[in-house]
Amino acid sequence: MTAALRPARPADAPLVLTLIRELAEYERLLHEVDATEELVASALFGDSPRVFCDIAEWSGAPAGFALWFYSFSTFRGRHGIHLEDLYVRPAHRGRGLGRALLQGLARRCRDEGLPRLEWSVLDWNEPSIRFYRALGAVPVDGWTRNRLDGDALERLAAAPGAAP
Repeated sequence: MTAALRPARPADAPLVLTLIRELAEYERLLHEVDATEELVASALFGDSPRVFCDIAEWSGAPAGFALWFYSFSTFRGRHGIHLEDLYVRPAHRGRGLGRALLQGLARRCRDEGLPRLEWSVLDWNEPSIRFYRALGAVPVDGWTRNRLDGDALERLAAAPGAAP
């Protein structure tokens, strides 16, 4: 049995969507997924991709993924990497695949001179929190993640204001 990491390829769009849906089900958020194969393919493999995906395989079978993008820190004056999703299928957990996916991103940060790798974790997800702490990750206290979407996003976009 062997592990391998590789960048996602255009033919992987259905697989990536399947993994996204599996992660969402684990996180009890499947009802929020409205991504399609076409949207995933366009985001990852369109003319100017702004999001990237690494696939973990175990003995040639897809076992997990890391979906990420470049972020930017004005305080540091440099890009970093934001890990949007990390998921290893339950049958493949405990084999070092999650660590390998994170290690690949850490090496990318090191090799590209990026000062940070960041991600969010649901506060109830104790197994993942323990895993991240064991790697040396620390919570960023004092910050609250915010989101504007749906009707609130539309209202703000449609409101009169100074910007065109």
